[in-house]
Amino acid sequence: MKSVAFVFKTAPHGSASGREGLDALLAMSALTEEIGVFFIGDGVFQLLKAQQPAEILARDYIATFKVLPLYDIEQCWLCAASLRERGLTASTPLILDAQALEPDALRARLNDFDVVMTF
Repeated sequence: MKSVAFVFKTAPHGSASGREGLDALLAMSALTEEIGVFFIGDGVFQLLKAQQPAEILARDYIATFKVLPLYDIEQCWLCAASLRERGLTASTPLILDAQALEPDALRARLNDFDVVMTF
């Protein structure tokens, strides 16, 4: 089976992209063990703790990201530059343990995957 990378690049609220990506990610975990998850751009907001989607009448799917290790999905990376550009740091509380990498290192990891799906 080919290795698959899931790239989340949109904010969690305002579109269904993050939820659709998470659904696809969990479904794919039944088909292959070679999965990597990347959070770039506004996608880093997908992992922020203490979000309150009910306040904007949105569905709370974000907490589901914390169960990825239960699906044996342990390769998760964040773009360090995206964090900085959004005023976040490596010590910002996240719901998932993801390694922050600089853009060049992140691209190198992404190149290791056969298929890239972007949400």
